[in-house]
Amino acid sequence: MSDELSVPVRSEADLVTARQRGREIASALHFSSSEQTLIATAISEVTRNILSYAGSGELKLSLVQQGRKMGVSITARDNGPGIADLFSAMQDGYSTSGSLGLGLPGSKRLMDEFGIVSEVGKGTTVTMTKWKL
Repeated sequence: MSDELSVPVRSEADLVTARQRGREIASALHFSSSEQTLIATAISEVTRNILSYAGSGELKLSLVQQGRKMGVSITARDNGPGIADLFSAMQDGYSTSGSLGLGLPGSKRLMDEFGIVSEVGKGTTVTMTKWKL
């Protein structure tokens, strides 16, 4: 398996592919079944945001190492409208599309590291990592 895998995000089918690839990488690192589910769920949330708000984007899945720790890193990037109010977007229940508003804050809770950069009119990049402890 390569150390990095890119999944173009243009349709619901790509969301399924991204989840599967995330599970494969997590499995290769011997994450438990429940940890694999958490990773796949976080991937679903950020991929669904790409589809809902930007229409298309890209997901990169990488094996990462920090000292003796191994993990999986996910970068979700789009060139959509960006998030005008990032603080609010990171609060449970905030949604501009009528959804439950759990995607970004939920993903943050599921992963060990989480970062988001967004610029109005230029797009959003979410980076998250789950470490195998």
